[in-house]
Amino acid sequence: MRIGIPREIKPQENRVSTVPMTVAELIRRGHEVFVERDAGAGCGFFDEDYEAAGASILPDADAVFHHTQMIIKVKEPQPVEIERLKPEHLLFTYLHLAADKTLTERLVGTGCTAVAYETVSVNGKLPMLEPMSEVAGRMSVIYGSAMLAKHHEGSGVLIPGVPGVPAGKVMVIGGGTAGLNAAKIALGLGAEVTILDVSTERLRYLDIALPGVRTLYSTPEHINSLLPDTDLVIGAVLVPGAAAPKLIRREHLKRMKPGSVVVDIAVDQGGCCETTRPTTHQDPVYLEEGIVHYCVANMPGAYARTSTEALSNATRPWTLLLADLGVAGACGRRVELWNGINCTGGKLTCAPVAEAHGMQTSDAMAMLAG
Repeated sequence: MRIGIPREIKPQENRVSTVPMTVAELIRRGHEVFVERDAGAGCGFFDEDYEAAGASILPDADAVFHHTQMIIKVKEPQPVEIERLKPEHLLFTYLHLAADKTLTERLVGTGCTAVAYETVSVNGKLPMLEPMSEVAGRMSVIYGSAMLAKHHEGSGVLIPGVPGVPAGKVMVIGGGTAGLNAAKIALGLGAEVTILDVSTERLRYLDIALPGVRTLYSTPEHINSLLPDTDLVIGAVLVPGAAAPKLIRREHLKRMKPGSVVVDIAVDQGGCCETTRPTTHQDPVYLEEGIVHYCVANMPGAYARTSTEALSNATRPWTLLLADLGVAGACGRRVELWNGINCTGGKLTCAPVAEAHGMQTSDAMAMLAG
């Protein structure tokens, strides 16, 4: 198979989808790999590294899309990339379509087959989303704590406190991978931490895994009761492939202390706060009802080297499988991949995305088998 690795063009996105080590393995298996010039430069993987692994360097993205069958990316395709996609392309990347109906319609309209990292589930886990959730969860407390500083229009509360002065209070909504990692860092900083989830089994695990963290069943009443005393809220709710539920409404923000901070990790899926809107690393925060919102849509891109290596580790076996066997063959070998197919042949095939946008869905298995 001819495989393309374009440079990411989303603002402040310095990750690359595939590291040279994986390229070398693809070459050993008889595939051809084409890498856009400087695709990995932002995270310390240079053209000579890819050439040493056996890849061909192409001058621009047009050439990469034109010469290849399988496109491997990090983030959802941007408008100019949508225009390059053809029915014969297999796109393998994060999509997060439930947050963007226009993107969904345009991507489906290309006729390509798009497999989303975040909707491939194995034994209830999301193996290609988890490493970025780990990064985002850890980042959320680091950045959220910084945003509490007065020069960021925060409340001026230092999360660890100091002797004689109480530590800040952190509420983590969602006890999955991102929430666990957020709570871990907040606890390490010395914060008073409460984590909420709707699974009692998960809460039992968190109670054992994070001694010192208070666990609480997630209900609107519990969230609202905590907001007035909370300094930093981490929104870490995930419904695989679907839009995030709005757990914090605008009127709830009025109950919070001015200068408190909300970090919405769920922004890629529309956010779990009603007032969430995507921001960038260059302009990451805004105020709503006196509350600082940090809603960067590609948080792990800030730590591009770590994130790239973690992502490539997670996607490598699936990349090799798709390259070796094609979509139908790979799904036959690993049935979990069927749920990863978000669209194919001009039809939407992901039910949670269809539900989010009020669109019709088709069965990927029936379409590809035909």
